[in-house]
Amino acid sequence: MSERLVVIGGDAAGMSAASQARRLKAPEELEIVAFERGSFTSFSACGIPYWVGGEVSERDDLIARTPEEHRARAIDLRMRTEVTEIDPARRRVRSRDLASGAEEWTAYDKLVIATGARPLRPPLPGIDAPGVHGVQTLGDGQALLDRLGATEGRRAVVIGAGYIGVEMAEALLHRGYEVTVVNRGEQPMSTLDPDMGRLVNDAMSGMGITMVNDAEVTKILTGEDGAVRAVATEDAEYPADVVVLGIGVRPETELARAAGLPLGEHGGLLTDLSMRVRGPVADGAVWAGGDCVEVLDLVSGQQRHIALGTHANKHGQVIGSNVGDGYATFPGVVGTAVSKVCDLEIARTGLREKDARAVGLRYETVTIESTSRAGYYPGAALMTVKMLAERRTGRLLGTQIVGREGAAKRVDVAAVALTARMTVEQMTALDLGYAPPFSPVWDPVLVAARKAVAAVRRTGG
Repeated sequence: MSERLVVIGGDAAGMSAASQARRLKAPEELEIVAFERGSFTSFSACGIPYWVGGEVSERDDLIARTPEEHRARAIDLRMRTEVTEIDPARRRVRSRDLASGAEEWTAYDKLVIATGARPLRPPLPGIDAPGVHGVQTLGDGQALLDRLGATEGRRAVVIGAGYIGVEMAEALLHRGYEVTVVNRGEQPMSTLDPDMGRLVNDAMSGMGITMVNDAEVTKILTGEDGAVRAVATEDAEYPADVVVLGIGVRPETELARAAGLPLGEHGGLLTDLSMRVRGPVADGAVWAGGDCVEVLDLVSGQQRHIALGTHANKHGQVIGSNVGDGYATFPGVVGTAVSKVCDLEIARTGLREKDARAVGLRYETVTIESTSRAGYYPGAALMTVKMLAERRTGRLLGTQIVGREGAAKRVDVAAVALTARMTVEQMTALDLGYAPPFSPVWDPVLVAARKAVAAVRRTGG
């Protein structure tokens, strides 16, 4: 007897789940219906800053699979159709065609919720004025590019200095804009400790970006034409012909909340290792993945919300395997992320100092400076590596790296060490690749590990 799988959300997690389920089960065994309220499927939101900045030339380069390609795989994909209600008791969802307004109920045997995250858009005066842009979807990116092409002014203000904020600052700089970043934090990149964030701040300032930290935006000022003209804080105004919001995101879980499905303290759906939604309301028939869920932090043991495409695609693969009667699990994350601003590379994995304190861990920190290649080899670039190790046990707790070319991906060594629950002493014995064009004899991550070993020993570890 055929079953029906309904998928809410047509991007990374949702369509990965649908595609994996289709690989495992033929159309006569499993009917798949997917709803997407937007105009694109399976696209790289992470690539939008590079498209806006001109490093990626075509919008369609960011699309991994079109609606037509999904439909060719026997997935009934309904675009510009929004799911407005989930009824777990009757195992059905209500949807609305955004063009016609027509509504209908669709029954399911299995349901996947992949509604993603919504960008924060604070209720500030002027926030909806022409010239104020978010960058969550390809449509958002196109609207921003259209604005950049239409405006004669060359002043841009980015609100927020997280991953999106710093990447959009780079994109606008590449477009020839005078860029100001207004950030309410002490330093940019709050995913780093403040001392490492300060390195990012200084580097961005050196690129000609005006950094305004410890500043809360109070309103967006508009001109006689109603369009944005400046961003105001309590202390100053910053002229702007375009404003980009990079304040962060929250899980898009209003549908799930209304249906009575369990949410965590960060607002994301709670799932088990198979990505099946917990609790009696879901009744074993609902899975969830991507930016709308919370995940287990393998270092702290706490639930976290991390909006990254890498996780979303993995969630989709796990969900698709399980709804297709296979087997897979998603054990958790260590919080690895990389980014860049022009030639500055930024990476982190594991816990920051405040994360370690919050869960009661006692730790030692070390910071070292090294180079990406042997010091005598042409092109060797400086990098700073900060490492946290648990006092007494010496277990690695976190690593942050800021530097130039060749810095960021070194964080992957630390990510593997965190996943394996290695101590910093065990890390010093890792057999990493070496040749002068690629690394000093002692890789910077291992130099930091050696220094962390000494710090732990001094405290009796």
